[in-house]
Amino acid sequence: MEGIKNTSVLADLSREIDQAATKPSKELLSELQTLRIDPKEELQPPQVAIEMDGQILGTLGNFSLVIGKAKSRKSFFISIAISAAISKDVISDKFKGCLPPGHSKVLYFDTEQGKYHAQLALKRICKQVGINAPDNLEVYRLRSKKPGERLELIEAAIENTPSIGLIVIDGIKDLVTSINDEEQATMIASNLLKWTEQKNIHIITVLHQNKSDNNARGHIGTELINKAETVLSVTKAESDPDISIVEPQMCRGKEPNLFAFEIIDGLPVPAENYEIRTETKKNKFDVSDLEDSKVYELLNEVYSKGGSFGYSELVRQLKLAYKNQFGKKIGDNRIKDLITLCKNNKWVIQEKPKAPYKKGDCTEPEF
Repeated sequence: MEGIKNTSVLADLSREIDQAATKPSKELLSELQTLRIDPKEELQPPQVAIEMDGQILGTLGNFSLVIGKAKSRKSFFISIAISAAISKDVISDKFKGCLPPGHSKVLYFDTEQGKYHAQLALKRICKQVGINAPDNLEVYRLRSKKPGERLELIEAAIENTPSIGLIVIDGIKDLVTSINDEEQATMIASNLLKWTEQKNIHIITVLHQNKSDNNARGHIGTELINKAETVLSVTKAESDPDISIVEPQMCRGKEPNLFAFEIIDGLPVPAENYEIRTETKKNKFDVSDLEDSKVYELLNEVYSKGGSFGYSELVRQLKLAYKNQFGKKIGDNRIKDLITLCKNNKWVIQEKPKAPYKKGDCTEPEF
């Protein structure tokens, strides 16, 4: 049967399972001891590969997953991440590469595009970083290869390219013959875990979402989500399809804020005023829609954490309280409107310009 099950990669995996089953008990116990975690051992946290807004998106020794529907501009977002990884500059005002010395090389595998469009993606990255031919980036097109061949080529590159720090596989589903084959999904996830740990690298994988919902496609999607360090979604804004929104779906650390971008002169750039541009009647927030009691609850939660706040910290605390109480995020502009409402009603008090904001009278009137 043609496909990945006839490749040496899957055969090697089966052989490893067979060998493990026949290992002597002493050998297994000896190996087990090398995997034991010692609470007294001083371990350093994994090195950061890439950051967004100062929050970790990926570390060496782990992999991440980017999901989105077709044409949501996932590959444009990937070009931002790669540009940050190979550059010393902050890209799109938010993304910073942190690859350490000895791990500066980036490999980009495109499984979907032909030679011309794969080169366009490379040229876009070169333009973003202002370098005609970055010496720490190698791009490969794998569309013409079979799933098993793609997997073998990626593994060969990993084993034979020195100084790798980051790998991008744009089209991880194209390494299997069926996205719903549990055995193949487990094999792909196992390889990602093996490569990242053994080579101390970070791998970004890209996978489509289902057409009918926002779930990652197939068993391979489920398996990768379970094992990934970070899962990000890329979606087109409903009310302004020129804008794509990158949103954290799952992070082991602190979640970064939303990031919205649009394409200008062929390059992805931050979308200005995206909160206003992407509002719909369904999600539009007006401070007048909130009952006084709800505002009191927000303020009581905020000021339970401190007696006074500077303006920027008050904005941050109100955003956290709003998400906690209403289960969704709110933009800076709407929070600023809320602060203005609270000041006008003396629910928050600022004794003089530039003074911290204190809690005013936030109690229900008695009748």
